[in-house]
Amino acid sequence: MSASKSFTILAVCLAMIIMISIVAPPVEGARAFFVFGDSLVDNGNNNYLVTYARADSPPYGIDYPSHRPTGRFSNGYNIPDIISQHLGAESTLPYLSPQLRGEKLLVGANFASAGIGILNDTGIQFANIIRIFKQLELFQIYQQRVSALVGAEETQQLVNGALVLITLGGNDFVNNYFFTPISARRLQFNLQDFSRYLISEYKKILTRLYELGARRVLVTGTGPLGCVPAELATRSPNGQCAVEPQLAAAIFNPLLVQMIRDLNQEIGSDVFVAVNTMQMQNDFINNPQAYGFITSKIACCGQGPYNGLGICTPASNLCPNRDLYAFWDPFHPTEKANRIIVQTILSGSQNYMFPMNLSTIMAMDSMT
Repeated sequence: MSASKSFTILAVCLAMIIMISIVAPPVEGARAFFVFGDSLVDNGNNNYLVTYARADSPPYGIDYPSHRPTGRFSNGYNIPDIISQHLGAESTLPYLSPQLRGEKLLVGANFASAGIGILNDTGIQFANIIRIFKQLELFQIYQQRVSALVGAEETQQLVNGALVLITLGGNDFVNNYFFTPISARRLQFNLQDFSRYLISEYKKILTRLYELGARRVLVTGTGPLGCVPAELATRSPNGQCAVEPQLAAAIFNPLLVQMIRDLNQEIGSDVFVAVNTMQMQNDFINNPQAYGFITSKIACCGQGPYNGLGICTPASNLCPNRDLYAFWDPFHPTEKANRIIVQTILSGSQNYMFPMNLSTIMAMDSMT
């Protein structure tokens, strides 16, 4: 074979490889990952919105690889980032990011928006945020964009085979029911009935997510709402977890597990997995030293009692070592705490993950 002919064949092969790579997932075998919810999982969508719910100024992101704020409500990586790492994939981009195009779409997308809740009236004080049904509308548009890239059949396979994370509920209590001493929702519902109402509305959201093709969905409960530094600073007279928000979480989370059990039975498959983030966080809140923390009461970044007042800003108190703190700011865990949570998502027993943990899901799905 002549040298020129060999070169021509090589050039054609290289061109084919390049063309394939344009529509192939960046990491071989990595499944797509979609994220919905609030500030605990927002990767930066709110950076593109005119809203008060933002994490786009220092010291947010101080421990991120760039050491710059990214819109994550964290000192570094958040829960979706760490899950992506375990999937062997790059972090999903915010849906509003102009970088989310071409093969990046095949990694998945993060639709989360800080400040939102299950209810549309949650977070109205933050102005322009992407409420949950709008996030689901954007998920539909995303699928249309991917269909234009790889076709409808491959898009359906990508979505059906994806992992989905949804995190809602905390803001419905903190930034709605308990937001003012006398709120509209307090006048409408007692705490038990409000929790049941939230669950009934959450079921509609999860059902819609299933209709849009989601088949493996991690559904997190609320954390221990009364134990975050913000609640200690404003509602606790003695440094103990605030009673009412803690009671709200204790009512809401078991109802969520039961709703997921019932919904899976209706569908006939274990589509939805309940993630007991309250118990996961209680472990290191109740015994912080066992996890390498010096405190679970004081936020690393903030001001006032427990650094729990206001928001984290360049003028706030800032701890020198974030790995020693369970909470980064008045509401959000540090990257180290997020890694502990994700490890439990991966390998936790049914006390934490019902009906199965993420490692079991990944092992089961690898055989299909």
